[in-house]
Amino acid sequence: MQRRAAGTRTSARRRITTSTAWTASAVLAFGLLTPVPAEAKPKPTRKELTAQQKKLADEAEKLSEQYNGLRERLRQAQKAAAVAETSADRQKKTLAEVRDRMAKLAADAYKNGPVDPAISFASAGDPQAVLDRSAALNYFASQDNTRIVQLLQTMQGAERARKAAEARASQVRRLTDEAKKKRRELQVKLKKVERQLGTYSSTGSRPGSIPSVNSGGASAKAMGAVRAALSQLGVPYSWGGGTASGPSYGTAQGANIKGFDCSGLTLYAYAQVGISLGHYTGSQYSAGTHVSQSQLKPGDLVFFYSDLHHMGMYIGNGKMVHAPQTGDVVKIAPIAGRPFAGGVRLA
Repeated sequence: MQRRAAGTRTSARRRITTSTAWTASAVLAFGLLTPVPAEAKPKPTRKELTAQQKKLADEAEKLSEQYNGLRERLRQAQKAAAVAETSADRQKKTLAEVRDRMAKLAADAYKNGPVDPAISFASAGDPQAVLDRSAALNYFASQDNTRIVQLLQTMQGAERARKAAEARASQVRRLTDEAKKKRRELQVKLKKVERQLGTYSSTGSRPGSIPSVNSGGASAKAMGAVRAALSQLGVPYSWGGGTASGPSYGTAQGANIKGFDCSGLTLYAYAQVGISLGHYTGSQYSAGTHVSQSQLKPGDLVFFYSDLHHMGMYIGNGKMVHAPQTGDVVKIAPIAGRPFAGGVRLA
């Protein structure tokens, strides 16, 4: 009886021990499986945000000028395609008239003979396919008909030029769309940083008067351009903004901002004195006489960085007037602090 009681107590102790072990294991497992709260990521400091904003704004200006350059190339490519199309149509019309005459001659001369290039050309639904065969040109050459040979060659050349121009326009259009997409992506990043900084602004304020500038030997036209640029102090920066008439709505981030980008400002300023410039730093860099930094006079265009993605107008005393970057306004600033790439004198 005592042995049975002792056995019962031993079994109970075993059950308690086992239960305690399972409980401890469950607690331990629960502790291991419960996720440890992650440490909050520290917010970037204002200094870090400002550096990030500056970097993004610089990249934005690069993309903006690349886009401006592609827009210029696209306009040129589209113009070339239109000219080539007109030329090809004109040659086709002239050739159609000659073709009708040749059809009659070929039919009369070779009524009962084999089909030769002349008849093939006259009756073909796609005469260009026949013309592409060297036999056609050889035949007409053997007939000593110089006018027809030249006409056929001219038409073939016009058709090739048309296809090449259309291909070029299509390629530039694709590159322009890609640049536009990149700018939109960058715009999102830049706006986010600007919101965090609380610095984004799409409006500017004009000063009460235009500062006087010593001509320093600059021409009357150059000084006229300087006064025109300075008259826009305080106007907002706008991607792609600025025409010969003044501030304009730009593209992408500048779509709702009436203002200037860096090349738009100089385009406007020189348009006021009768000098036409392209809306692109690359084309403006090639528009005049190159001068060194030590030779600069008011009115000279000044370019920065190896890819020329920023520019301004020199006004003397080591300063320029320029449209700096998104969120900023047209202002006067030292030319020092940016890598100088060259100066250009237009007048």
